[in-house]
Formats: sequence, C-alpha cells, structure tokens
Amino acid sequence: MILFPPAKINLGLSILKKRNDGFHELETCMLPIPFYDVIEILPANEFSFKQTGLKIPGTSSDNLCEKAFRLLQEKYAIPNVMMHLRKQIPMGAGLGGGSSDAAYVLSGLNELFQLQLSTEILENLAAELGSDCPFFIKNEAQMARGRGEKLTAINLTLKGYYLILLNPGIHVGTKEAYAGVKPFHKEKSLESLLENPVSAWQEFIVNDFETSIFMNHPKIAELKNELLKSGAIYASMSGSGSSVFGIFKQKNELISCSDDFKNSLIFNDYL
Repeated sequence: MILFPPAKINLGLSILKKRNDGFHELETCMLPIPFYDVIEILPANEFSFKQTGLKIPGTSSDNLCEKAFRLLQEKYAIPNVMMHLRKQIPMGAGLGGGSSDAAYVLSGLNELFQLQLSTEILENLAAELGSDCPFFIKNEAQMARGRGEKLTAINLTLKGYYLILLNPGIHVGTKEAYAGVKPFHKEKSLESLLENPVSAWQEFIVNDFETSIFMNHPKIAELKNELLKSGAIYASMSGSGSSVFGIFKQKNELISCSDDFKNSLIFNDYL
C-alpha cells in the first residue's frame, strides 16, 4: 500500500482566547494542497519503521506514524507492518506534514486490515495524536475550531487559482509561536470573512501568529511582502510558520514570481 499524505495551508488563523486547559481557542480554515509525503505500508512478521528524505529529529518511536500504528494495534489488535516514510514536507513549517502522515497511517491501516472504522471514529483516534490530525481524515477544506480538532465543512474552493509556496528553512516551534500571541475576540468570524471575494482577502483575512513571528524572523515577513509585490492577490504565513504562500490569478505571474525565489521555492501549481 502506497499513501500520499498532503500538506495544508491555513487561510486565516484567529487566536481567540487562552483556555483553562493551557491550550488556545482558535479559528482557522485549513485547505489541503498537492504537495506530498509518501508512505509505504506492508504486512510483516515484525514491526519496522524506516524514514528517508528530510531528516526528522528523534527516534522512530517519537514519530507520529509509529504512534498511529501503536494506537490502532492497542485498540484493535492489528498485525505488524513494515512502514517506510519518505519525508518531503518540511517540519516546523506550518504545513501539517506530521499530522497528515499520522492521519493517513490510520486510514491506510483501516483499509489494509478491513477494520471498517467510520470517519468519525478515525477522526476521534486522530485527535488523540494531535490537534491537526483529524483534518486530514476527510482531507478537504474545513473550518477548525477549539484547539483545531473541532471541524466543520465549508463551501470553499480555489480551483483555477495558482499557488506558490515558499519556505525559508527556518524551524518555528509551537512553543515559540504561542509565546508571542495575544489572544483577542474578533467582531466577525473568520468563516464569514472568507465569504468575501479572494481578491479582497488581503484586507480582511489575517494570521494572528504573523505579528510575533515576523518580529523574531524578519526573513519570513520579507517573503510575504515580496509575494505581494510580485502580484499575489493574497499572501500569508501558513499556521505558526515558517512557510508562506501566495495565491495568484494568472499562471504567468506565478512563473515570474518563481524566478525571484529559486532558493526558497518548494512548490508551485494550480489549486
């Protein structure tokens, strides 16, 4: 079995308040993009996990892929497997690669061993692994609330638009990202703001992490500004950073912009 877990971008991210459990209440729209890791899963007599591509810190037991397998094995006594993760989505980049990997392992094992687990059960299992993990079970545009695990459908498509995704090679950890955030209540919900035309988003749609992250890492702010100068109708940092993306109406603008960022370009394509 070969799986292709995608990255995601955040269209706006509002930090609304600090919760009693230490997490933050947030609202964001997450959208999968066609930029993938690769996971191979095969039945085996003994469990093994191999990782190639971008190097992930820590041991295999720390990896969300193995944690996803252990979770299902504990609950449903599934047999052992051999897993190979080819890591292509960078870590600490606000793209949800690790969460996507975990969710796809859950879904893949569900199919491989015919567990017949519902989408709801898979989402609940994914929530045990991380706040962003449930999003990747359905893998479609969704609003995320709570600490990110409360998902609702949203009628949003960017089909026909073009995307450029840049990563400056800066790792932004969750602790750093939240340390500089000042939560505040918004008059209008992000979901209602997303009903505006895409061409108007830059005025209304904000990622609350940008203020402090840009102060700590001016290079990330520079990439966003250059995307806007190059013709993006909307540009933003994704999640807690450090990747930034620009949405373009015309492919020729995308190509021109790509030439300006050859060292940082990860991906460009239509949405």
